[in-house]
Amino acid sequence: MGTPVGADPGVVGPYLASALGHEKWRSVRVELIAAGMSNLTYVVTPEGGSEDDAVILRRPPTGAVLATAHDMVREHRVISALAGTPVPVPRTLHLATDTAVLGAPFYVMERVVGVHVVSELPPGYADEPAQRRAVADGLMDTLAALHSVDPTAVGLSDFGRPEGFLERQVRRWTKQWDATRDTDRPALDALAARLAETVPATRRTGITHGDYRLDNCLLDPQTPGRVRAVLDWEMSTLGDPLTDLGMLFVYWPQAGEERAVSVSQVTTLPGFPTRLELAERYAVSSGADLSDLNWYVGFAYFKFAAIVAGIVARSAAGAMAGKDTTGYADKIDPCVELGRAALEDGAL
Repeated sequence: MGTPVGADPGVVGPYLASALGHEKWRSVRVELIAAGMSNLTYVVTPEGGSEDDAVILRRPPTGAVLATAHDMVREHRVISALAGTPVPVPRTLHLATDTAVLGAPFYVMERVVGVHVVSELPPGYADEPAQRRAVADGLMDTLAALHSVDPTAVGLSDFGRPEGFLERQVRRWTKQWDATRDTDRPALDALAARLAETVPATRRTGITHGDYRLDNCLLDPQTPGRVRAVLDWEMSTLGDPLTDLGMLFVYWPQAGEERAVSVSQVTTLPGFPTRLELAERYAVSSGADLSDLNWYVGFAYFKFAAIVAGIVARSAAGAMAGKDTTGYADKIDPCVELGRAALEDGAL
């Protein structure tokens, strides 16, 4: 196995031996386990050790230029703050802000053993419809638990600016779309304008994850309905919690649907609830008022379309080397139509 890009074992090992205060880290094996459009995640195992001895190292993509999108200090801070709350997160072990070590800030956390569901359920896991329902219920109850955490009580009172959050989000992603236009898309422009005109009043604020979905969680191997850890906090801030629920809807196709925007079809399996049933569970767990949910879902599709357009633009510019973005442009218009239908027709 070659040296993983971004985390040379010859550098990581001696550094961790000092930082974690144990010589077992002097020589390590490093394996890259997640390298997509996001931050890089590595398993670091002491030489001669088992997977039970391993830790996880997170760092920004090599060559990343958008510092705010890959802020290791913020990600480490929110995970550390949530320790001891009802929100399951890995235990953080060390934050390195000295860029001389790996060329970028990074942090190390415990390795949580759990089931990672992406495009399919592992054989023998959550085979029964009731178990799949339990998975969804666990996701909703965990999200409600996150949104019930008092930011001030966990030292995150200055983690974001809740005032004007939704207006800023619409402006931010409209600006993103304007900067990365791949072609003329009047329906996308119209959706952006309509969202800006109809921003609802924020009824509550809290810690938002920013990209909460099934494949950003690890599930308990023995109890499918229990979330072992919520991962990937790079988009987290203080804002309107219903943006998390709206975004989850984008990633949750239901039985009988064929949606061009869907990344995974796993939630179409028997037992997984519909999106409205998800919302009902969240409302019961959180006590939230969901009367404006159609706006949040419309905004989520708009944001997703802007993100995809950005990927298409970077790909066309040759800045997505090694990543297959075939078909991404074909997702944009269907996404815009789903956003319009949610916003104007209440089609959730």
